[in-house]
Amino acid sequence: MQDICADHRPSDGWRCRDRILPLSGKTWVMGVLNVTPDSFFDGGRHSTLEAALARARAMLDEGAAIIDVGGESSRPGSEPVPVAEEMDRVLPVVEALRRDVDCVVSIDTTKSAVAEAALATGAHIINDISAGRDDDAMLELARDTGAGLVLMHMQGQPRTMQDEPSYEDVVADVRQFLVGRLREAETAGVSRQSIVIDPGIGFGKTFEHNWELLRQLDSLVDGGVPVLVGVSRKRFLGALCDRPVEDRLAASLAAATAAALAGAAIIRVHDVKETCDALRVADKLRSR
Repeated sequence: MQDICADHRPSDGWRCRDRILPLSGKTWVMGVLNVTPDSFFDGGRHSTLEAALARARAMLDEGAAIIDVGGESSRPGSEPVPVAEEMDRVLPVVEALRRDVDCVVSIDTTKSAVAEAALATGAHIINDISAGRDDDAMLELARDTGAGLVLMHMQGQPRTMQDEPSYEDVVADVRQFLVGRLREAETAGVSRQSIVIDPGIGFGKTFEHNWELLRQLDSLVDGGVPVLVGVSRKRFLGALCDRPVEDRLAASLAAATAAALAGAAIIRVHDVKETCDALRVADKLRSR
C-alpha cells in the first residue's frame, strides 16, 4: 500500500496560523463544543452563548488543548443547516472565546463561508469532515490563512452515510482516500505542516469497519502525517458494551487510550477530564 507521504519527515508540530502544537511526547485533546440542538450526545446543552462559554472554560480547565466549535450536527441521518443559521450559532462563540480565553479554536464545518468568517474572528483550525470535497474554496482558504486543516474520511453524507456502507478493504480504502485528499490540499498550496488526517470513525462505516480501523490505526500513523481520532461515545462502542450513549464513558476511554498507544496525535472527545487522565497513562507507557 502506497505511503501517505513517501518523502515526509514528522514535523515538530502542527502549525495552526500563529500557533504550533508540538507533536512529540504528548497526545493532545480536542474538546467537542456542539452549539446545535440535535447532536447525538450533547445536542441543545450548549445552545446559548453563556452555556457554550462555560463548557469551553470547563474543558480548558480539564486539560483540552483545542476547542472544536460546531454548528451543524453530523450524526447519522442529520440534514444540512443553512449557512446563515450555522454562522449565527458558531460566530458569537468563536468571537467570545478569542476575546475572553487564550486557547486554540477549531471550527467544525464543511462550508468555506462559515470557516472564513470564523477564521476572521480568530479561529485557528478548520475541521472539515468532507476533507474539502463539499466546498471547492475550502482548501484555498486554508492555504491563504495558514489555518490548521483536518481532512477526514467519510463515505457518503451524514444524511445517508450509514445506509449500507461498503468497502473492498476499509483500511486500504480509507488510506487511499486520505492520500488523495492530502495531495489535493498540497496541490492547492496548503502547507503539509498544517495538515492532520482523520479516518472518520463512525462516518460511513459499519461497526466492524470501525474496529478494523482502530486495530490498524498504526498503518495511518506510519504515513508520517499526524492523525486525529474521534471515538467519543459513538454507537459502535454502545453496541459492543450494550450501553446507551450516556453510559459509554468507560468504552470511550478504552478506545481513546488504544488510539493513543497506536500513535494518534489528537483525540477528539466530549469527556475531557477523564480522557486527559487516560492519555497521561498512555503517554507514560509510550515514553522512554
